[in-house]
Amino acid sequence: MTLDRVVWSMLQEASAVYRDSPRATAWLRSQIERYTEPVRIAVAGRSRIGKSTVVNALIGDEFTPLDSFVWYRGGSQARAHVFSGPSRPHEVAVTRRNHRQHVEIGQVDRADRVVVEWPARTLRDVILIDTPSTATPEQVLGDADALLYLMRHVQDDDLKFLQAANDHPIARGAAVHTVAVLARADEIGAGRIDALSSAKQIARRYRKDVAVQPLCQNVVSVAGLLAVAGRTLREDEFAALRALSALGREELEDHLLSADRFVGEQFPVPMEPAVRQALLGRFGIFGVRLVTALIRQGFDTQVKLTGQLVQRSGLGELRDSVAVHFTERREVLKARSALLALDVLFRVEPRPTARRLMTDLERVVASAHDFRELRLVAALQSGRTKMPAELQAEAMRLVGAEGTSSLARLGFDYEADQREQREALLDALVRWQAQAADPHAPNGQRRAAQVVVRSCEGLLPQLP
Repeated sequence: MTLDRVVWSMLQEASAVYRDSPRATAWLRSQIERYTEPVRIAVAGRSRIGKSTVVNALIGDEFTPLDSFVWYRGGSQARAHVFSGPSRPHEVAVTRRNHRQHVEIGQVDRADRVVVEWPARTLRDVILIDTPSTATPEQVLGDADALLYLMRHVQDDDLKFLQAANDHPIARGAAVHTVAVLARADEIGAGRIDALSSAKQIARRYRKDVAVQPLCQNVVSVAGLLAVAGRTLREDEFAALRALSALGREELEDHLLSADRFVGEQFPVPMEPAVRQALLGRFGIFGVRLVTALIRQGFDTQVKLTGQLVQRSGLGELRDSVAVHFTERREVLKARSALLALDVLFRVEPRPTARRLMTDLERVVASAHDFRELRLVAALQSGRTKMPAELQAEAMRLVGAEGTSSLARLGFDYEADQREQREALLDALVRWQAQAADPHAPNGQRRAAQVVVRSCEGLLPQLP
């Protein structure tokens, strides 16, 4: 039986065991509902790190930040509800002002949570949770299945947060739910024109950092302002930027040395200071420099420019990382959240009739191969585990990095029949058994091969 089915069965059995406890019943009901939802991803980090900006970039629209937990989930129309204390949630309006979406929470004294339903393709598969900077790891992860943690550089406070996010026996045994993001990548090196490439190099170094390795599955860099602008660029903004780029590079360069110079009175292009201030707010001084350079290089249509901004911002790599580590592993992450919830229940309300379930929980956490697959994908991607290029590509595919169906794992790009799939599987199994037993291979490579062997063996019952 697959991990998600095992855990679903445990939730149902726990509901029967605790049916005489109203508090436990309500808790389990909420966990069962959560189990059927898209994966919940919390976006967290310190104050002014750009959490709302990254959320907006992923959604593809701009929302005015709120000092509360804001959940963005898919919906057929724009709606929002405010949850405050034990009272029933009440619906509030979502309006567009100054090119931004505003959730009109009005005079609500305290909003514990705001839930926004929004018709965006991204939100079909995920629920994004924008978190306040004052939130603790327990508050952030209490309702989330996965975590995007934003930081400028890895500092002690960041490591403490990530350590706290894994400060539980089940979390340590299945530390497969975090991607770290070097946010505001355009500010690296005082905003030099090579800031984005420098940020990517720093992210690669952090992937191999012994302090960071055990705490997350990947480290990527993102320039949030560029990402949002790339997805929401307006015609009037493009016209203004094209007018700036028409000026000679040397003539414009002095006015791009600082924000004060850019919005100052002595400006060589007839453009209102308010327009320049708006461009600065949307792109940052680095973004204005980059965009004018790109237009001069031939990306001189709105479509060409937005494609370049999204590509250079790092948003594509972030979305790929979310897909590989979170969306495609939804069942594993949901199972992990449910196991954590069951552990909480067994500790808060222990009872003799739940002892077998407690034993099952410990066994599932210790033996779940799905968690080992996720850890191996992260180790291979980050370079923590090294293999020859041809072996690494096959290992990633076999453990599900490109999809978890048998066709995807075995590398078929057409509907191969079971006989073809089984032949390919047996060939791969023999090859990886030899890798796992190779006395000349490094220990890390042999351990990785053992995980691949187990993944191949797991496919055998599917291909009789």
